Amino acid sequence: MPQLLRPSLLLLLLASMALPARLRAQEVTIYRCIGAAGKLTLRDSPCAKGETQEVRSMQRPKDPAPGAPPVAKAAPPPAPPPPREVQVIYRTPPRPMYECVTADGEQYTSDNGEGNPRSVPLWTLGYPMWSHRGGSGGGGTRPPDDRRPHLPGVIVPGGYTWVRDECHALPQQEVCSRLSDRRYEIIRRYNSALQSDQHRLELEQRGIDARIANDCGNY
Repeated sequence: MPQLLRPSLLLLLLASMALPARLRAQEVTIYRCIGAAGKLTLRDSPCAKGETQEVRSMQRPKDPAPGAPPVAKAAPPPAPPPPREVQVIYRTPPRPMYECVTADGEQYTSDNGEGNPRSVPLWTLGYPMWSHRGGSGGGGTRPPDDRRPHLPGVIVPGGYTWVRDECHALPQQEVCSRLSDRRYEIIRRYNSALQSDQHRLELEQRGIDARIANDCGNY
């Protein structure tokens, strides 16, 4: 009984037997055919009858081994946004407006809070109503306990003094309303005003427009 081959020897024998077949599978036969007119034709099947045939074996071309997939290039980082332009607008604080009242009850506005001055008798402010005129024919009243020296021709307390009308500040919304009313009044009077007055009204309106833009926003 023949001795059994070892498994390792059997595998080596089978591999050696399959090697030529694998190599033949990689070859291709090319038929070089020359016709009667000398026309040369290359084909993969035998030449036709009457053609001169040459047979050549060539290695079957192989597709190139697949390479590694192309590495996608990383997208460049996004450009930083342009610096934001910051616009700084300086605005002066709103100018106050005051409403003043005269002694007769008439109202008017002022930008500095100081009412118009007016002259009033001193007695309206609480000073005593007496005077001294001096001389032999002097008249008037004098307190009996008054020991001041006799000064002929001098008037003591008496006369007039200056006072200002009382004023109070207006709320900012009321200030804007009055500026708007004054601008409307200027526009209404402009066409009927004299040419000399028109220039004055233009200057006043420009000042009001600038003040409204600064103090009242989009009023």
